[in-house]
Amino acid sequence: MRRWLCQEKDSIVGKYLDSFTLSEERMAAVTVSHTMKFTKQNFFFLVGGMIIYVVDIVVDFWVASRYFCQGQYSWSIWIMCFRGLSSTITQLFSYEWFKNDWEGTDTGKLKLVFLAHLLHCGIFIRYWFALKYGCQAAFKQTSGRGASEEDPSNFIQKQAIDAVTDINMLRVFKTFLETTPQLFLQIYILMEHGKTHFYQYAAMMMSFCGISLSMVDYQISLRKSLPDKEEFHVLSKFVYLFYKLLTITSWILSISLITLLSVRISVILLIFLWICGFTWTLKQHTTFCRSKKMEYLYRTVVGIILIFSFFNIKGRRTKDCISIYYATHTVVTLGILFVYIFWKASIIKEIYFTIVSILTILSLVLGIIFLVVYYSHFHPTTYCRPQPYSDEIDGVAGQKVRVKIGRFQNFLMQ
Repeated sequence: MRRWLCQEKDSIVGKYLDSFTLSEERMAAVTVSHTMKFTKQNFFFLVGGMIIYVVDIVVDFWVASRYFCQGQYSWSIWIMCFRGLSSTITQLFSYEWFKNDWEGTDTGKLKLVFLAHLLHCGIFIRYWFALKYGCQAAFKQTSGRGASEEDPSNFIQKQAIDAVTDINMLRVFKTFLETTPQLFLQIYILMEHGKTHFYQYAAMMMSFCGISLSMVDYQISLRKSLPDKEEFHVLSKFVYLFYKLLTITSWILSISLITLLSVRISVILLIFLWICGFTWTLKQHTTFCRSKKMEYLYRTVVGIILIFSFFNIKGRRTKDCISIYYATHTVVTLGILFVYIFWKASIIKEIYFTIVSILTILSLVLGIIFLVVYYSHFHPTTYCRPQPYSDEIDGVAGQKVRVKIGRFQNFLMQ
C-alpha cells in the first residue's frame, strides 16, 4: 500500500519471522495474491467520480447563490460552511499524506503541493496522479500473474490503486462532513417551508449520487487493498449500496423531523451522538496518523461519521456494536414519530408528515434487511481472522523479508 502508514514494523516482523518461515515461493505467492488489478471499469469509475465531484462543487455554489439572492442568508452560509469545513479537513489529510509519501524527496515539489492545498486544489492533484497511473494501468500495461511487485507493470497497477484509494478515503470524509449534512439541510428546508425549487432537487440529487458513488468506491478500494478479499461483484455492490443509502436516508429524515420539532433538541442529540462516537473511537486506540494532532483530528471526524452511519474502525468483529448502533437508531426514530403522534397531533394531518413518516419507516426496514443480507452473504469477514502474514502485515515486498502496513489498513473498515 502507501508509504505513509507503510512503516516497517521491525518488532512485528521479528515476531512473525520467529513463528513462520516463509520460503521464497511462498513469499511470491503472498505477493501475487495481493497483487491488485486496476481495470478499465475502475478507470471509468474514477472519471465518473471526478465529474460528479466537480458538478457537486458547481451545484453547491449555485444553490448557495440562489438562497443568497432570495434573502435566505442563513441557508447560504450553512451550505458554504459545510463546503469550507469539508474542504479544509480533506486538504489537511491530503497534504499530510503527500508529505509522508514524499519524505526525503525534492522540497520544491512539496512546496508547490502545499500551495495547491492552501488554495483547496489538492484533490485535483490527486485526481491527476490517479488518472495518469490509472490510464497506464488500465490501457497500456499487462500484468503477468507470476510477476512480482517489483515488475514495472505491477508497480503501475499498485500506483494506480494507491492513488485511487487515497481519493476514496478523502471522499468518505467529504461525504459525511459535507454531502450528508447538506442533504439533511435541504430536506429540512423543504419540510419547513414547503416551497420547492429546481435547485433544491438538484442539490438533493447530487447528494444522493455523491453518497452512493462514495460508498461503492470506498468498498471497492477496501476489497482491493486488503489481502485475500473476494472481488466486489455487482450484486454485492447493490446490496451494500442499498444498505448504506437506505439507513442513512432514514436517519436523515428522522433528524429532520426532530429538528422541525425543536432545533435545540436536535443540536443536543447530534452533540451527544458525536461524543459517544468520539469516545468509542478513543477506546479503539486508532493508529491512522503519524502525528498525535492528526490522529485526534481523524478521531474527531470519525465521531461525526458515526452520527450518520456505522463503520468498523479497527477491522474487528463488531456484531454487538453494530446491533446496538442500529437498534438505537430504530428506537430514536420510533420515538420521534411517537412524539409527533401524541404531542403534535396537528402536524400529522399535513400530507408531508405522512409521506416522510412512510419513507422513514420503509427506508429503515429495508435498510436493516439489506444490512442483514450483506453481513450474512457478502461481507469480507476474512480480515477478522488471524492470518500469519496478513492480519497485521499487509504484504511482502522485495527479496528481503520487509513487511509493510498500508494506510488503508488502519482506515475505516466494513
